[in-house]
Formats: sequence, structure tokens, C-alpha cells
Amino acid sequence: MDMPGEASRPRARTAPAKAGAEIRGDVLLTLAQLRLATPHQLKALLLPHHQETDYIRRALRNLLDDRLVGRTHRAQQSYWYCTPAGLAEAAASGELLPKAGRTTGQRAAAKTGLREHALALVDTVVAFHHAGAADQTDWQVEVAHPTPAGSLVPDGVALLNNGSHAFVEIDRTMSYARLLAKLERYDAYRGAPASGRGNAARAPRSHWQETYAGPSMERPFPPLLFVFAPAQRRAAPATREAAFHDRARPNWRITVATTTLPLLTAHGPDRPVWRVVGHGEDRRPLAAVPAPR
Repeated sequence: MDMPGEASRPRARTAPAKAGAEIRGDVLLTLAQLRLATPHQLKALLLPHHQETDYIRRALRNLLDDRLVGRTHRAQQSYWYCTPAGLAEAAASGELLPKAGRTTGQRAAAKTGLREHALALVDTVVAFHHAGAADQTDWQVEVAHPTPAGSLVPDGVALLNNGSHAFVEIDRTMSYARLLAKLERYDAYRGAPASGRGNAARAPRSHWQETYAGPSMERPFPPLLFVFAPAQRRAAPATREAAFHDRARPNWRITVATTTLPLLTAHGPDRPVWRVVGHGEDRRPLAAVPAPR
């Protein structure tokens, strides 16, 4: 990604400064893609083999000087996000996936609940990225999907390395009633009637079929992956996950699989970390999660 002023900068620089300049565009695109991140998360995504965050912090300071990013400090930690100018520059690069997120990075950084939720999503992206299951550039955050019951806004949609998609929801503080209600909305999205007239070669298709099934309808409805993340004054993720399975009644036409963020971070999505609703307590890798019936 070409950035203003890059070509005119002197090439004789120290190694950290040069590295910061080289990854400047990647840092901007990642923040625009994911809304919010810490320097350690950005290092995990962009420079996973580096021990320190020096190069990332230098790139962030460079972007801050140009008013393309902003930051918030809480509890000796800094949280970084794109400014409107930064979002515009990232979009102008042509490398940013279309998005219509409702929550800006600045708003998420300022509110504890939104901030921790956004950071848990980035940790999930890191786990998928390190396992090679989905690149961080292949995620969409808070993109609205139409349903007969109203708009459905997944926390994230990942394009997996096999060409299929997965919906991802992060749970930290959501009540079980609200969590199950969101599952019902996913079911409504899958069951939405076809729209449009179609043509002689292809029958009318619903939004999910147009978006995720592929040109020959070879792909099933994407699985819904719930990641239970730690939250203060709430039960441990494993406890909440078990309680969810006790309450869930798998009468949807979608596949729902769950894990905890600590388990996902430790082992990655391609290991046996997913427990499928209605399929007992055994855990399985993402590739073994069944397609919807």
C-alpha cells in the first residue's frame, strides 16, 4: 500500500525505523479492518516472529503524526484505532474489504465493554491467522445481513482457507436469552425467502445463497462459531459454554459450534476445540464440524 510521502523519505535509516515504514500500510489496513487493536495484537498478526513491539510502535507513531490513527490509554495499555482520515486512506487503497460496521474503533476504545469485546474478536482473528485457517485480511466485522426478523449483524465473518465462510460471535456478557435470540435470527437469515426474479439459467436465490453458497450452490450455510471469552464478574468461559449447551435446543437449520477463547488461543481452530450443539460433549477440529442438516 503506497502511503503519502513514502517515496521522498530518505532510505538511510536505522533498522527499526525502516521496518516501521515498511509495515505502516499494513498496520493502517489492519486497524481499518478490525476497528481496534493493541500493539501486541498487531505484532502477533504482522510480525509474529519478532519478540518485541518496537517496529509496530514506530509505525503507529508515524501514523499518529499523520493523524491517520488515534489511541486511548487504559490501565497502562494503549488501544489504537483509525481516524476518519485513516479509514478514508485505507479504503482508497482498494485493499480493504467492504464494511458497514456500526461501532467505530474510537467508540469501542472509549467504552470498557465494547473495548474488551473488540479485543476478544482480534484475539480470535490472531488464533485463526496463526493456524493458517483464515488470514486477518479475510475478515469482515459487524456487516449487516437482512432477515425477515430484522437486521442480523455478526461480530465477524471469516473467509476460511478452503474457500468457505464461518460466522463468528464473541460472548463475554450476553445473557443466555439474548444469545439464543441471536441464534434464532441466524436461523431466520438462512430461512429467508429468495429474492429477485432469477433467470433461465438460475432460480432466484436468498441473500445467504448469493453471498456464501457459491455460483453452483455447492457450499452449505456457514457454521456459526461461538467463542466464550473471559469477562470480569462473570463465570469462567468454560462454565458459560457448558451452561449454554444445557439450555440450547438444536432445532435450528444451522450448525452451531462453541469453544472458549483460552482453548482457541492455546490450540487453534484446526485442533479439537469445537463442541457442536446437539452432538455430545466431544470436541472436534473445525474441518470436522458438520454441515447443517
